[in-house]
Amino acid sequence: MLCLPKLLEPLKVNDFTLRNRIVMPPMQSGRATFEGTVTTKLINFYVKRAPFLGLPIVEHAYISIMGKLGVKQLGIYDDALTPGFEKLATAIHQTGAPAVLQITHAGGVASKKVIGTQPAGPSAHGKMRELLKEELEAIADQFVSATERAVKAGFDGVELHGAHGYLLCQFFSPLLNKRTDEFGGSLENRMRFPLMVAKKVRAVLKGKIMLYRLGADDLASNGIQIEESAAFAQKLEQTGVDIIDVSGGMCGAMPKQLDKVRGYFIPQAAEIKKAVKVPVIGVGHITSATYADQLVREGKVDLVAVGRAFLKDPEWAQKATVFLGR
Repeated sequence: MLCLPKLLEPLKVNDFTLRNRIVMPPMQSGRATFEGTVTTKLINFYVKRAPFLGLPIVEHAYISIMGKLGVKQLGIYDDALTPGFEKLATAIHQTGAPAVLQITHAGGVASKKVIGTQPAGPSAHGKMRELLKEELEAIADQFVSATERAVKAGFDGVELHGAHGYLLCQFFSPLLNKRTDEFGGSLENRMRFPLMVAKKVRAVLKGKIMLYRLGADDLASNGIQIEESAAFAQKLEQTGVDIIDVSGGMCGAMPKQLDKVRGYFIPQAAEIKKAVKVPVIGVGHITSATYADQLVREGKVDLVAVGRAFLKDPEWAQKATVFLGR
């Protein structure tokens, strides 16, 4: 009797069952309007790719104007945007997949040309000013409001973007966080703001899925180290995060020095998996269904994110399912 390939095995997360372990990670598509509104073009992008997917994660939506990164980035900063997300969630559900939305704040990497004011982050650095303590509470509440809009729109969960050099990652990384108060310095202090956001978001998500995209490695000797990330992942798990999505920190999603390396963030994901009991997503230049299945079969990760391959071929998951299941 043939065993089902591990990549095609279902996975139960809370009250939701993912039909397989294939994840499409959030990828900026530039298909929203200048105001961040969902468009038909953006909906079609996901409808083409969601069939046969275990978990599609919709691209990063900014929670406030201050947190906007790109000109045509998706936004969830206002109630007026909710109807568009309702259409998007419904369209994804019709493919048989759950709908999860990544929510984000760009922090210090935002551009003054885009947000209309000086960008702000954990510390004053370059063109970035330091956020005041009272602003941190307000930003945490904006993450909550964005989550409430996503839930109202019918999404099954949200992913907090704590990777790729965005605000939550900036607070965790010693490269950018030079604060001397309780939100900077020690590992415990650098985790404090992201954990505060996670705790508040968990409270409003209730039984829905909560993911955290963890920037596990800055790829710099004085940056985030994997031992710190493992400890942070344990704290996230205790806070109620259901899935840890492991990627790069201040080095970004596609570090030039690793771009040709297959599974370039898998080593970090495998270390995180040893530290937590919740499912872990691995990512990094994965294009082969056989290799993706191997990663799950060997227990390195629980789910595999396939990014750029989905941009080239919207039917990647269908073809992988047919290939592995034959």
